[in-house]
Amino acid sequence: MAGEALFIGWGQVVRGREKLGLGVFQESVEYWGKLQQDGKIEGFDVFLLAPHGGDLAGFAILRGEAQSLSQVRFSNEFDRLIARAGSVVDNIGVVIAYSGDALARQMGLFQQIADELGG
Repeated sequence: MAGEALFIGWGQVVRGREKLGLGVFQESVEYWGKLQQDGKIEGFDVFLLAPHGGDLAGFAILRGEAQSLSQVRFSNEFDRLIARAGSVVDNIGVVIAYSGDALARQMGLFQQIADELGG
């Protein structure tokens, strides 16, 4: 496993849009399941966070190869789903994430730059 991932985080549901939020959440999980079934991602995990006073209410991690994740991330269907989610939750965000071999490559790059800059 290469270790690349997409981190999709969201905040609280917009008041008055709770039912819409549940629908978009279900639509998202079904979409991610189809991506996995079609071999476009290796898998995904979804987390809801207990109340903690912060802005992050939940997140999903989509795992796969960098090229496949890039195709997913910049697809019209993904953009549409993120736009729908943004209409029912606060603070939706998508970030590239690294673990495993990908994390090791990123840390190697960081080490190389630190050595070059003498810091």
